[in-house]
Amino acid sequence: MEKFDVAIIGSGPGGYVGAIRCAQLGLKTALIEKYPTLGGTCLNVGCIPSKALLDSSEHFIKAQKEFKEHGIKINTPKVDMKQMINRKKKVVDQTCDGVKFLMDKNKVSVYQGLGSFEDEHTLKISGEKEDKIQADKIVIATGSKPTELPFAKFDKERIISSTEALNLQEVPQKMVVIGAGIIGLELSSVYARLGAEVQVIEYMDRAIPTYDKAMSKEIVKSLKKIGIKFHFSHQVTEVSRKGDSVTVKAQDKKEQEVSWEADYCLVAVGRSAYTQGLALDKAGLKTDDRGKLVVNQQMQTEKDHIYAIGDVVYGAMLAHKAEEEGTLVAELIAGEKPHIDYNLIPSVVYTWPEVASVGQTEEALKEEGRAIKTGSFPFRALGRSRASGDMEGLVKVISDKETDEVLGVHMIGPRVADLIAEAVTAMEFRASAEDIARMSHAHPTYAEAVKEAALAATENRPIHV
Repeated sequence: MEKFDVAIIGSGPGGYVGAIRCAQLGLKTALIEKYPTLGGTCLNVGCIPSKALLDSSEHFIKAQKEFKEHGIKINTPKVDMKQMINRKKKVVDQTCDGVKFLMDKNKVSVYQGLGSFEDEHTLKISGEKEDKIQADKIVIATGSKPTELPFAKFDKERIISSTEALNLQEVPQKMVVIGAGIIGLELSSVYARLGAEVQVIEYMDRAIPTYDKAMSKEIVKSLKKIGIKFHFSHQVTEVSRKGDSVTVKAQDKKEQEVSWEADYCLVAVGRSAYTQGLALDKAGLKTDDRGKLVVNQQMQTEKDHIYAIGDVVYGAMLAHKAEEEGTLVAELIAGEKPHIDYNLIPSVVYTWPEVASVGQTEEALKEEGRAIKTGSFPFRALGRSRASGDMEGLVKVISDKETDEVLGVHMIGPRVADLIAEAVTAMEFRASAEDIARMSHAHPTYAEAVKEAALAATENRPIHV
């Protein structure tokens, strides 16, 4: 039986990044993955394929509606769904192959099969053949799966999760999406751009409810322009299928029943930790009432040599959060002293315009009684935005009223998924709004909106509005 310093179960962003970092630090490392390809949900049926379809559908709607304004004349564009899905698959395959290359490069031993505990140091791998390995340290990085509603069980044909929504072979005529969170908005965008009539039903009173209210308001305003219809404060009560038609019933805020019929119903109400098949009890571990593993600040479970990271523990279910935890655990095992500031892990919605956020929201800061200053700047006031035609959205900077330290930055607009890194950098070094305002930003760029919002937060003196 081969012995390792570290064995990691799950090859998603947390698992494979943790494996690479362990190997870099000289630890003999094994990575166990039950699926044929590496990369987990993110690379196979999450982040990467959804971004491929988001980009393809955005190209289509620009060709359909915006090229003429730029002086580009083309024949009426048509959707080739088969080619769009094939391109998405090619992107996924290349990315997953890249992870396999990195495992080979870093001499990580990859085991294909379902990993489960025999005891707290021994893992059984059930695949084409059965293996057993031992490890001094074990990391659980098995991720999550789409949450299923008790009255809307996935049939994977018409009542679907995000996994199936990323592989449809046709553009739906009508689609109902349950959930106005990140996944719901992104996939609603894809199919609305391609011509589907999309209805989004949300239990809360706004979209992306964990984001700053200004972002929620702006993204709804924008997505309505591509035809998405929103129904907030609605509680879905029933989802039924008859042939190729799905009926969704809900109660509105007046407790009156409303219903919709569609070709497809996408249930996008979040994700649940996935630990099935691990035989946790054999290692002396158990999950809590929400199916998650409880860990300390060093990501250790109740068995201090067994760690858990990513979606199976508490916190935002984000690929880059899992990556940071994978790196943290590797460095802790190697005797280093890493840290993660969870307040500074950004969150992004890859609609168009994009939404990005880091730090605290204005609502949360006011609730805790913090004295703050805010400054906002609209993208429509930028020369770069006028040149590209991307004029929707704004940047909002929140700083402490006394010290001017930046406490939160919230953006909706073009390429803010990339721009948010400036805010993360500034906040990591505890910059003030004035620090950002005094830094030179290239002109003309979208990044100038960050500088202008910081100026607005500092002395209410933006230059270009």
